[in-house]
Amino acid sequence: MLDVFVLDRAPILERLGGDEEIFTMMIDMFLQDVDNNCATLIAALASGDPLLLQREAHTLKGLLATFSDDAGAERAFALEQKVKRGELAGLDAEVELLVARLREVAGVLAQA
Repeated sequence: MLDVFVLDRAPILERLGGDEEIFTMMIDMFLQDVDNNCATLIAALASGDPLLLQREAHTLKGLLATFSDDAGAERAFALEQKVKRGELAGLDAEVELLVARLREVAGVLAQA
């Protein structure tokens, strides 16, 4: 179980040079894409293609890190590494957890 996601705007804005417009645009893009990102991750797992699943986990790691979600990014990285090592059994729970985290982050960002 991951800690609850709390949006900390300060470090994100610092990385963006204080640009609120870019910050808002990033949130909008995340919210527009979250359903597709979740579906793509689930489809990658269902496909049985480890390279596709590894790539999707890597993408989600970056998305979550963008919003300083260290716990979520670490979870995505852990999934990416499991797949890379060929540990493909029992990944349903990992994918479910990552999908739930994406939706949690989206819920918080929607309130920002």
